[in-house]
Amino acid sequence: MTVSGLAIAALQGQGVGLATLFLALALANLVVMGLVLYAWGRDGVQDLGRFIFQLFLRLEVKGLENLPANGERTIIAPNHVSLLDGPLMHTVLPGHAAFAIDTAMAANWWVKPFLKVINFHTLDPTKPLATRALVNIVKEGRTIVIFPEGRLTVTGGLMKVYDGTAMIADKADAWIVPVRIEGPQRSGFSYMRPTQIRKAWFPKTTITILPPRKLELDAELKGKVRRQAAGARLQDIMVDTAVETASIDQTLFQALVEAKEQRGTRKKPAVEDPLGTKLSYKKLILGAQVLGEKLVDLAPEGKAIGVLLPNSAGVAITFFALQGVGRLAAMINFTAGPVNVVAACRAAEVKVVLTSRTFVEKGRLEGLIAKITEAGIRLVYMEDVRASIGLADKLRALLRGNRPLVHRSPDDPAVVLFTSGSEGTPKGVVLSHRNLLANAAQCLARVAADGEDKVFNVLPVFHSFGLTGGMIMPLVGGIPVYLYPSPLHYRIVPELVYQTNATILFGTDTFLTGYARTAHPYDFHNVRLIMAGAEAVKDRTRQVYMEKFGVRILEGYGVTETAPVLAMNTPLANRPGTVGRLSPLMKARLDPVPGIEDCGRLSVSGPNVMLGYYRAENPGVLEPPAGGWHDTGDIVAIDADGYIRIKGRAKRFAKIAGEMVSLSAVEAMAAELWPQALSVVVAMPDARKGERLVLVTTEANAARAEFLRHARLKGATELAVPVDYLVVDRVPLLGSGKPDYQATTRLVIEKVAQTAEPEMPAAADAAE
Repeated sequence: MTVSGLAIAALQGQGVGLATLFLALALANLVVMGLVLYAWGRDGVQDLGRFIFQLFLRLEVKGLENLPANGERTIIAPNHVSLLDGPLMHTVLPGHAAFAIDTAMAANWWVKPFLKVINFHTLDPTKPLATRALVNIVKEGRTIVIFPEGRLTVTGGLMKVYDGTAMIADKADAWIVPVRIEGPQRSGFSYMRPTQIRKAWFPKTTITILPPRKLELDAELKGKVRRQAAGARLQDIMVDTAVETASIDQTLFQALVEAKEQRGTRKKPAVEDPLGTKLSYKKLILGAQVLGEKLVDLAPEGKAIGVLLPNSAGVAITFFALQGVGRLAAMINFTAGPVNVVAACRAAEVKVVLTSRTFVEKGRLEGLIAKITEAGIRLVYMEDVRASIGLADKLRALLRGNRPLVHRSPDDPAVVLFTSGSEGTPKGVVLSHRNLLANAAQCLARVAADGEDKVFNVLPVFHSFGLTGGMIMPLVGGIPVYLYPSPLHYRIVPELVYQTNATILFGTDTFLTGYARTAHPYDFHNVRLIMAGAEAVKDRTRQVYMEKFGVRILEGYGVTETAPVLAMNTPLANRPGTVGRLSPLMKARLDPVPGIEDCGRLSVSGPNVMLGYYRAENPGVLEPPAGGWHDTGDIVAIDADGYIRIKGRAKRFAKIAGEMVSLSAVEAMAAELWPQALSVVVAMPDARKGERLVLVTTEANAARAEFLRHARLKGATELAVPVDYLVVDRVPLLGSGKPDYQATTRLVIEKVAQTAEPEMPAAADAAE
């Protein structure tokens, strides 16, 4: 579509609002000048178009040097956010570039006059011969512009990418030049609604042209399979482009301000909580500015301040207050136990912890607070800080506006999170502003969400999934978030999801199973996405949510060290039984593990990989990942389409009679056999076979004979059948909902100690 065609389209009702009408009239008048310039040729029209867009939209073009020379086989592939996209591309591309235009669009009377001033080729998606003609044109060394999505976005994110563009590139052996258009989606010429994104009369527009790349398909692929692979690869290129051009070269505080100005809707609060607190972006930023000035003297710039608070609007203000004053937010896991909490504070050199008297009282954390105090760590209660805030503090914050009190680099540490301690002393995982913003961008590039959504976050913000997925990602993406303090309130959470009209829910399999037991079938009627992580999602859980609520659970995979999302299934690419495909711009490496075939130990690199560890043995000293690669410690298999299947933790494999047995696989069989029970497997030393398996379960009737029958039906080896069965009322869990393996192992050891020494091995030998 040309500039003048766009103006007429807007006047016919495609644009909305006074701003759109004003711009359309201006464009229409300027187009008249364009018709005069038509006599000067294409260059005159381009010059006029560039003048218009620079005048109204402050058009900025980056990466023109990445365009291949005339004569190269090239397909230019922009994203499609508004009716302005065609004219914008027309003004910035060289004269030899031609546009592929749908025949239906080309037939419009108001388009025809302007087709005479651009290079174009018609494309009828229903006729294969038309595609073949474009292939031949590209083979001749021509440059063609094709919008792979084929339609304007209605979500703000990437829509489905059609295979046709990819097949043209594949058959013509052409370069693909990805282009990212940002800004016009906020104008009246997009299909985005004011409830989805903050609209603007003349939004700043940026066009970024990235280096060319090839599809790089397996030569063995043929026919339909090759076409699908080509389409998937082009989709990946477009997603990678979205992340490569995302605003991650800034701090978290600056990203919050940018969200307020560009993405946050005016009529909806940014943050809500059960106390009735509702904060707009403006109030959230003002609150962070006021509080930040009060916290600045608690630690030197760049040093850690502990945050021991529940999910609430208060924790959001506190978190961004620390970002605004350049202090490192150390998110304390108050469920980890006093020993682990003190060790975590020692690792990150935390001298001050922010908490709340009300939270300590309601959470019954007096014992933990006593241990923190005994360790010489100062406690600052938010009630006291709030009481010290006066009118002068508020006025200074108002005058400072959106400027942070302390300026930091995007690569400076922003957050320290702590590993669960389920397999040893907690380590401090140090994440930079860039790490966290990159991971948020990776998620938003794969799963489109906007201001009409609402994230319901029950996962605690001391957990990486709860912090990035449940708070940072929504807020920097312009998505409202409702923070709830406890995921264990199985009756309350579904009711609040219903009352708040939440559309996106994060959870673990354990928590989701609990909600399903108590929820009314209509409680999740407005939920469109359930993202699950931290532990494997059972088939039974997926089935219940689909049958009872009509909602599909999308499983992902992450580790704290990758901020955390490492892979995820999405509405566009979902394969049950896997944790999805690797996040954009990440690389994976599988190292062989002796005794385990068809998979390997996963290491990853990418923009979201941590700065390094803090350890209690070496406080405050950053240990960066070797060569930028992080060893996840997980044994995984990656199929030909890039989907990842987790086989288990490297530390959660037992060597029995010389064979490697995955404890996670044994737990999966237990979950299938007794779906209503929670079961955990631990490996204990065995004099005869090296190790033996003990099943700790809430299933009262658990027995080896029944497990053995089930294992044989599944085709599992008898070595994967637990020898001993310990029935408990409750399996130890971490605050994230994951099993506490250390506590479970201690439980088994205590049970063994209470039993006569020869008795348990004798029973094991008899059972075998």
